[in-house]
Amino acid sequence: MGVTIELQNLGDAQLSKEITAHIDHAFADRRGDWRVSIAGSRATENWEMRVEGTNGFERSYTLAGSAGEHEPEAIRRLILQLMPASSV
Repeated sequence: MGVTIELQNLGDAQLSKEITAHIDHAFADRRGDWRVSIAGSRATENWEMRVEGTNGFERSYTLAGSAGEHEPEAIRRLILQLMPASSV
């Protein structure tokens, strides 16, 4: 049980560590197996985030850097908004 985090092509090791810590915090009280993947792109400033979990839960979201969505706290908040309330 827990969360598996996969970060690709984000370009900043320290930022990746901070994002990982914030995602871990978001899932601290969640039951089941979860997976979060975030993939950056050299072609665009957007990152693609995918959250998968229990009972077939699956959501995708495009993180826009220009909207501040590459910040670790913003990513944590977005994940919490995407999560079903019943998974606590």
